[in-house]
Amino acid sequence: MAVKYICRHCQTLIGELEQQHVSEELLGFHFLTPEERRDIISYNPSGDVTVKVICDYCKEALDSNPELSLLTSPLQ
Repeated sequence: MAVKYICRHCQTLIGELEQQHVSEELLGFHFLTPEERRDIISYNPSGDVTVKVICDYCKEALDSNPELSLLTSPLQ
């Protein structure tokens, strides 16, 4: 199972874990509410997991320009 971390705004690959036995508890997914899990985590048919997070560049841009968060795709 691969776990890919991708920026939800610019779609940049932030990191990837290639582990056969990684538990959701080890990744911290158990701390998320069901709504957060649906929004952040997607499971691919191949068994891989994609986790949508925010990269440093997009975080900085949103912190500097909060009005960007009102747009559907602020940082494409």
